[in-house]
Amino acid sequence: MSKSNEPIFWSLFAAGGVVAALFIPILMVITGLFLPFDDKPFAYERIHGAVSHPLIRLLLFVLIALPLFHCAHRLRFVLIDIGLKEVRGIISVLCYGAAIVGTIIAAVLLWRF
Repeated sequence: MSKSNEPIFWSLFAAGGVVAALFIPILMVITGLFLPFDDKPFAYERIHGAVSHPLIRLLLFVLIALPLFHCAHRLRFVLIDIGLKEVRGIISVLCYGAAIVGTIIAAVLLWRF
C-alpha cells in the first residue's frame, strides 16, 4: 500500500468547512450587528487592543487559514470533475500552493500587527 498525503488535505478541508460554516457567521453577526451599536466600534485603539492579544491572533489565523484550504480542496476537485483530469498535478500545486501562500501571508501580517 502506497503512502499518500490525501488524509492531510481532507482533514484541512473538513476543518475549514466547520470553521466556515459555524464560526465565520458568528463573527459576522458580532462585527456586523453588535459592534456598530457601540460609540466608536472600529477605532484604531480598540481594534489594535483586541488583535494584540495572542488568543485573538490565533483565532484570526484559524479563521483565515482553514477556509483557504477548504476552498483550495473544493476548487481542485471541481476543476478535475469538469474535465481537467490530465493536468491534475498542476491543479493540485496551484490550489494548495495558493492556500499555503495565503496562510503564510496571514501569519506574517498577524505576527507584525
